[in-house]
Formats: sequence, structure tokens, C-alpha cells
Amino acid sequence: VTPVIDTSKKYVYGIVGIARLFGCSMPTANRIKKSGKIDRAITQIGRKIIVDADLALELAGRKTGGRK
Repeated sequence: VTPVIDTSKKYVYGIVGIARLFGCSMPTANRIKKSGKIDRAITQIGRKIIVDADLALELAGRKTGGRK
């Protein structure tokens, strides 16, 4: 029996998605994005922002979403 590994990635979309992921306001989410701290987790095509949630939390130094 081989173990099943969940390889599906969780994505959030837009500044609203970043705000929900980090449990912060939209201006703060915009500041996080502009800081460049989570740039490796962000793919932006035009106005559409796609964020790899797990990688963003790891890059930001948090293991779970929400405020601490």
C-alpha cells in the first residue's frame, strides 16, 4: 500500500485573498504584497493576482493563517 500524498496546492486570489489568508485589512495586505516578502508565492497576470497560500505563509514566517 502506497501512502497518498496530497499534492494539490491551495490558492487565494487578489488582495482580498491575501487579507483573508493573513487575517488583516486590505491596506495591510497591499503593504505585504508591495514589501516583496511573498513575491515568490505571487503570480500576477495583468490585474489578476494568484497567490500560493502555503508558500506565502511559509515566506512570511507563519505556519497558519490569521493573526497571532
